[in-house]
Amino acid sequence: MLLPDPDPWARFVPIVSVDDHLIEPPHLFEGRVPAHLAARAPRVVEAADGSQLWEFDDRQYPNIGLNAVVGRPRDEWSMEPARFDEMRRGCWDIKARVADMDVAGIWASVCFPSLLPGFAGTIFARCSDAELGLACVRAWNDWHLEEWAGGAPDRIIPIQIPWLADPRVAATEVVRNAARGFRAVSFAENPANLRLPSVHTRHWDPLLAACEETGTVLCLHTGSSAWSAVTSPEAPLELITTLFPVNSLAAAADWIWAGIPLRFPDLRITLAEGGIGWVPMLLDRLEYVVGHSGTPTGRWARAELTPAEALLRNFSFCTLDDPSTIALWERIGADRIMVETDYPHADSTWPDSQGTLERTCGALPRPVLEAVAWRNACRLFDHAPPPAGF
Repeated sequence: MLLPDPDPWARFVPIVSVDDHLIEPPHLFEGRVPAHLAARAPRVVEAADGSQLWEFDDRQYPNIGLNAVVGRPRDEWSMEPARFDEMRRGCWDIKARVADMDVAGIWASVCFPSLLPGFAGTIFARCSDAELGLACVRAWNDWHLEEWAGGAPDRIIPIQIPWLADPRVAATEVVRNAARGFRAVSFAENPANLRLPSVHTRHWDPLLAACEETGTVLCLHTGSSAWSAVTSPEAPLELITTLFPVNSLAAAADWIWAGIPLRFPDLRITLAEGGIGWVPMLLDRLEYVVGHSGTPTGRWARAELTPAEALLRNFSFCTLDDPSTIALWERIGADRIMVETDYPHADSTWPDSQGTLERTCGALPRPVLEAVAWRNACRLFDHAPPPAGF
């Protein structure tokens, strides 16, 4: 059951959300893959229990209920598969999404994929037919640019999925997509967990170089590598979501000590849905390890900046609801923090995104508040600022 449409919230400050999601609509691949592959492109099928599932490469992928729960009573939130008519239309229809953004005072949004392609296109990269997998990546990106972002170019910041099966092809796609208007790419936070070469190798250098060259922001979303810090097979869902910040902590430390900021000093990286509570802890630990318990090796031994300084130069961080840590904004950097609303997931602050931001960030100096709420994101993704009066 969907609740009645909420009234618009009073505007505290415009928001640019750097972590939202979309639910891929059933028609996404129609006319967007080569004719000889069309019959094997992903399609929505009706299951025996009445749910709707994506079918692709001899496997089925449900639109899990918790993936799209905004606008539904909390007692109906579950992991059960959902139908499109059980979701708010804003999950998969751009006009309805913009209307929902207006309700919460969200000027612009970065919309990651959902479970069909995987947050970083992992499902398509594992396709048994590489030609079909790459065609699906391109089709998803075409749809995102043409229909999703193209349906509201001032409100959606285009983000692409990469072709993880070949970093050179992925690099070519990044360059091509940047010329078309894409501002970001959703990459795997820990490729090694996907049985791909780790970031400690040079395997991904072509892709990283393409991102640096084009100014494409590399976005690492929690869960994009199918990894969790949970160690018990009996762990409940609540434990998995509680540990989301650990993903961002581990990914940032991994990328730092892999020397990525040294090889690509102008590469811009964001970490999504991990909050900011871990950032001061990692800064403290990096400084302690370098100054006390460890000796930097390789390029770090000759570097002109420290790992902690690199973290604050190359990385940006996203806050959903960090009431305790936001007071440490000077330690993290006023220009490093951005806001996410995670529509339409269970973590989402929608429709109370304005109230959440006021409660957690209301004590910040107004220039810092505006930087966190929208200015940092507009600068990072080269997106137009909200108009006066929004």
